[in-house]
Amino acid sequence: MADEPLVLGIETSCDETGVGIVRGTTLLADAIASSVDEHARFGGVVPEVASRAHLEAMVPTIERALKEAGVSARDLDGISVTAGPGLAGALLVGVSAAKAYAYALGKPLYGVNHLASHICVDQLEHGPLPEPTMALLVSGGHSSLLLSSDITSDVRPMGATIDDAAGEAFDKIARVLDLGFPGGPVIDRYAKEGDPGAIAFPRGLTGPRDAAYDFSFSGLKTSVARWIEAKRAAGEDVPVRDVAASFQEAVVDVLTRKAVRACRDEGVDHLMIGGGVAANSRLRVLAQERCEAAGIRLRVPRPKLCTDNGAMVAALGAEMVARGRAASDWDLSADSSLPVTDTHVPGSSHAHSHSPSPSPASSSHSHSHDHVHEVSKDNLYS
Repeated sequence: MADEPLVLGIETSCDETGVGIVRGTTLLADAIASSVDEHARFGGVVPEVASRAHLEAMVPTIERALKEAGVSARDLDGISVTAGPGLAGALLVGVSAAKAYAYALGKPLYGVNHLASHICVDQLEHGPLPEPTMALLVSGGHSSLLLSSDITSDVRPMGATIDDAAGEAFDKIARVLDLGFPGGPVIDRYAKEGDPGAIAFPRGLTGPRDAAYDFSFSGLKTSVARWIEAKRAAGEDVPVRDVAASFQEAVVDVLTRKAVRACRDEGVDHLMIGGGVAANSRLRVLAQERCEAAGIRLRVPRPKLCTDNGAMVAALGAEMVARGRAASDWDLSADSSLPVTDTHVPGSSHAHSHSPSPSPASSSHSHSHDHVHEVSKDNLYS
């Protein structure tokens, strides 16, 4: 285990400031500072508020992770950070912090993909990913089917949402039902006491001529909202629990049906589910039932590792180090629309080597503020 790479990962793509530390595929620390309460009164994430919260939480969260892991920053073999996709301002906070720490410590920097990180985190729960692995990623910003033969270099999109993501639909329906934000957990809770067959809500893109692996939840969202509005207009009580259960069933039915079909069509016998919506209890149950019926092994991380976290970024970073992938250059920037096919952002000046990048003092890059970084190394790290 001591020979496995020790990597710190930083995640700031949305409203969670996540810092994780892993050694190989072993999780040592997973520290999170959430700003969700600050966004609740707006009914959704406000980018400027999220960015400010990341700035305030970054250093304390990194220090908490190092303490939890029982390691010094100087012990690290690399620092990884979500370079995209996500909210541009929020991403910039994380990338800037990662660059500062990596430069001051003389450690290699890895800008990695948020979606690929959601897949890689399962290694911390169930060991190395089979190659290939089919992944269903469902969150507030993404609903995607991805086929990965190498999590560090080969992730192929199979299908994605053409409008609302699944998590976004959960948030919007929770708002219509006056259940608050975020919508996923509260819909799940109310649905447990409702009848999933009470209302026949539509299943988007499931017709014979529709795209086999793409998703659409906009029509479902509209259908549910109109059903609720009609009830209220008629002066009738809205059966919140039945609506929640029926809506949730429509979402997870489509998600699991298409994921299993993709596995069958591609001859893949493993399905991994990740992203915040993967914490949904009904999705887990239905996916397990359908995977068992199809002879497919299901891998789903525990709920805490499904939502955005630094551990997933550290896991992918550790895999990059272990496989000798090129580190990123110091001019690494955030890319709010980074495609999933770019699992990381390699730099042109780094060799494919397991060894750390040269220290800032000996780097061939010219910097006009090297004295600032030297002071940082002397004063900030023990």
